[in-house]
Formats: sequence, structure tokens, C-alpha cells
Amino acid sequence: MQALRGTGVALVTPFKADLSVDIDAFGRLIDFNLGNGVDYLVVNGTTGESVTTSPEEKAQLLAFAKERIAGRKPLVYGLGSNDTNYVLEQIKTLNFTGVAAILSVCPYYNKPSQQGVFLHYTAIADASPVPVILYNVPGRTGINMTAATTLRLAQHPNIIGTKDASANMEQYMIILEERPEGFLVISGDDMHTVPLISVGGDGIISVLANAFPNRFSRMTRLALEGNFAAAGALQRSFGKINPLMYEEANPVGVKLALQQAGICDPYVRLPLAPASDSLVQKVQEAAAPLLK
Repeated sequence: MQALRGTGVALVTPFKADLSVDIDAFGRLIDFNLGNGVDYLVVNGTTGESVTTSPEEKAQLLAFAKERIAGRKPLVYGLGSNDTNYVLEQIKTLNFTGVAAILSVCPYYNKPSQQGVFLHYTAIADASPVPVILYNVPGRTGINMTAATTLRLAQHPNIIGTKDASANMEQYMIILEERPEGFLVISGDDMHTVPLISVGGDGIISVLANAFPNRFSRMTRLALEGNFAAAGALQRSFGKINPLMYEEANPVGVKLALQQAGICDPYVRLPLAPASDSLVQKVQEAAAPLLK
């Protein structure tokens, strides 16, 4: 699906001081990103604190995003679990009108075998009325979905790509070399965007682009156009701020940057803790030149 090449943004979920969803700020975030060149938006991903939002809040966020985006760009919805049946039941209840695809995380905590991963995704893809993007993130799930399993799943007609955050370039290249035509290989690591595109990748689903959509989407476009000198310079410009996004867990860092950009407050829900004074200062210093 060519509409999902380029820069996708894993949107944060803004909260108010009482930790209720700040829907007005969510609207500003959507407009900010769509007005600054991103190619599509992801709602209810890990960066959106999906593990601590209620089913009612998830439904509210999805309905609001559909209305606010209004077809301007594709919308991808995060729908995953370590309970396959839970995902299948959610698929039965969701209104997929306006949803281009679902992004489904590799099962976590259970540590299934590769065959278990294959069967999990096959069941989801068989049931989903919209295409499925795999999401391999070993740092959160405790397992790596191998290149062999990814390529096996890529044969399913309703599985259109993978977001891979393994940071394993050899794995990326095996998938790229053997993928079927049209199967998307998307970086799940902001700092691997240009390197992955340089060997044939299709783009990124980004954390940093929440706060820096213009710079980040420009970087991705330049890389996809083959201008790796200019894209590489922009990639390097994120070198100082990127580690700060994860120093006290995502999305603590990027919400600080969004506060600095005037988009939303930095509140997160437990068990994530508010940013330390040290992190606040470091993000302010690193973000300032990128927000000019």
C-alpha cells in the first residue's frame, strides 16, 4: 500500500492534569502533524500509552481522529495483544470505516514460539476487514519475530508490511531481499530511518515526528528520493535528542518536546513517572534548535 510509505507518526495521547484525555490537545497534535508534511497517522500505538487507556477512551480517540483527519491522510489503528482471542473479539466490535490498516504488536510476555507468532498473526489477518501491519519490537515484547517468520507471514494476502524495531540491519536486509512485491518494510526506530531506506526500506513510524514533523518528514522524503547526503544530515541532527525520548521511558521525553512546541502538556499515566527535572532541562536544550 503505497499510501503508507514515508513518515507515519505514532501519536501520543495527551492528558490533562487530572490525567483525563485532553481531546482538544489531541486535535492540535493531529493538525500540527498533518500541516507539516507527514504521510499518515497511527492512533493507539505504544507511544499513545495504549496499555493505560480504557476501551471507552480508545473508542473516543479513534472516532475523534477519523473526524479530525477527515480523509486528508491515512489512519492506522494500533490493535494488538498477547491474547489472540482478545484481538479477534475487538475486531468484531470496531467500526473500521476510515481505517486504512491495523498495526498489531508481536505477542508480548507469553514468549510464544515462532510458530505461535505465525498462528497469532494468521488468525488476526484472516479476521481483519482491513490490512494488517506486523510490529516487531523485541525491546518491549521479549521476543524477536525472525526474518523467516516475517517472510512467511508476508505471503498472507491481508498482511501488507512490517514495522520492525529490532535495530538489526541484517534482519532488515534479509526481509527486503526476499519480500514479496509491495510488502512494506517500515522502521520502528527513528535513528534507523535513513539507513533502512538506503537498503530499500519504505519509511518510518516515528516517535520524534510527533514534535518535529516538518524536519522528520523532510528527512524521510529526501531519503526516499535518493538524496542521502541531505537526508543523512537531518538524521544526524536528531542524534542528541533521540536518546532522551527513552531515558525515562517513551512517551515521557516526546511529551516534553511537545510541551515545548506548544501542543500539549507532558502528563503521563502510571506506572510511567513524570519527567525528572534533569530530563526536562536536557530535552529543552536538545529540542530548542530543532524547533526553530
